[in-house]
Amino acid sequence: MIFSTAFSVLFPLFAKIALGYGIRNLKLLSEKTLKEMNNVVFRVFLPTLLFSNIYKTDFSTITSFNLLWYAVLSLLVMVSFYMLLIPRMEPENARRGVLVQGICRSNFIFFGMPMAATLYGGTSAGIASLMVGVVVPVINVLSVVVLEYFRGNKPDGKKILKGIVLNPIVIGGVLGLLCAIVGIRLPKGLEGVVFEIAEIATPLALVILGASVTFSSVKLNRKPLAVGVLNRLVIVPAVGITIAILFGFRGLELILLMAMYASPAAVSSYTMAQQMDGDAELAGQIVVFTTALSLLSLFLWISLLMALGFF
Repeated sequence: MIFSTAFSVLFPLFAKIALGYGIRNLKLLSEKTLKEMNNVVFRVFLPTLLFSNIYKTDFSTITSFNLLWYAVLSLLVMVSFYMLLIPRMEPENARRGVLVQGICRSNFIFFGMPMAATLYGGTSAGIASLMVGVVVPVINVLSVVVLEYFRGNKPDGKKILKGIVLNPIVIGGVLGLLCAIVGIRLPKGLEGVVFEIAEIATPLALVILGASVTFSSVKLNRKPLAVGVLNRLVIVPAVGITIAILFGFRGLELILLMAMYASPAAVSSYTMAQQMDGDAELAGQIVVFTTALSLLSLFLWISLLMALGFF
């Protein structure tokens, strides 16, 4: 069951990436069109997706404050730690931001809810949705901060702040949060259109990723790629899950935290890296390799935790 669950979550992602790769090989899209499509995904589809996820969240039902506070605090600590560590290992700024983002930003939205639903049924939907509503905007904003910080040769405070405030992902998240907290509801017709656009975002981002990423530089990126994959799939979950257990998290809450720590790198990290002057090729390779290897790593993490009686 565990392996089939991981496979059922991962296979659709692979299929869409493979479709994009096939489109590239058939030369159905030019390099110029791919860049333009990445720009559209970054400025329109991903912000709409984030807005939609937060907009749907009912924050008035929050009861698991300890879980949410722990998740947010652990993300802040993780990002801060790697922002200090990675510059000691990687000399290029374009790679530094990509590595920090690739290690800290997981595909939680696609793994947390399916895993929770498979192992705990429909009763998990409420808390899983709240985790998505809180964790996703926080890690998106942190990713923008990281990529802006390592953009160019020398960090500029005003530029970083301007880049964060004007970033489409941040704007989408803030608008969604405003609507959710204040209780602003869109007209039914407009709401339906927004939800439909949001549903397009991830499949489109995956296809564009498959069409854009190449493996010619894997040998050149061997070291940073290994650092990104090892930390994303092994070190981060090992440390994060261990500390979560010591803090007393068990069952459904631990499953959600495990999904946040152990899921592969977020698909949108490639698009953001390309649009914010990061090493997009490395970012795409981290997404592809962590997604491929996570089928095994997630199976092992879930099996281990179940065998130890934590689920």
